[in-house]
Amino acid sequence: MTRLLAALAVLVLLPTGCADDISPPGPSDIEVDTPALREMKAEAGIEPCVPGPGGGDLPDLTLPCLGGGEEVDLSSLTGPLVVNLWNTPCDACLDEMPALQQFHETHGDTVPVLGIDVTDTQPDFAISFAEMVGATYPQLADPGGDIFDTDLGLRPAFPQTILVDADGEVATMHAGGLLSVAEIEELVTTHLGPVL
Repeated sequence: MTRLLAALAVLVLLPTGCADDISPPGPSDIEVDTPALREMKAEAGIEPCVPGPGGGDLPDLTLPCLGGGEEVDLSSLTGPLVVNLWNTPCDACLDEMPALQQFHETHGDTVPVLGIDVTDTQPDFAISFAEMVGATYPQLADPGGDIFDTDLGLRPAFPQTILVDADGEVATMHAGGLLSVAEIEELVTTHLGPVL
């Protein structure tokens, strides 16, 4: 019986992606904009998503606003801008969000922060997660993880931070948590110049 269970486990774990009759999963069908989510977002104080002026170097990928609002084509965004990729199972994301929020409160007028909740399938929990740490900066949603299929070359890991310069070009990508405002300020100053 033990051998049978082990054999079944191996069959379940075998990759199936090489079969000809399997099609790509397609766009995510997770609802990130419902009346209930809009209410949660308002209660959490999360700011609206705002498309950029266009001409940026980020991928041509349009993402919905977490909890409702305007969709944003990433390629429309210019900087200086801090873009943070996170998801709810990520402990390091939870640890760094207060520092990102403090940076947003201190420097958001000159260097805004934009979060992207990636690969989460429970947007209500993601909004609660942001509310729990007091993160009010705008949040996009990418439940299908589409940003990992772009030419940015991102690894599917969290957290990750992308700095976008004033010309809309990606100045740097940082993997791992940023646990203090000073760390974020240093990263911004090093790669975006005297913008603070």
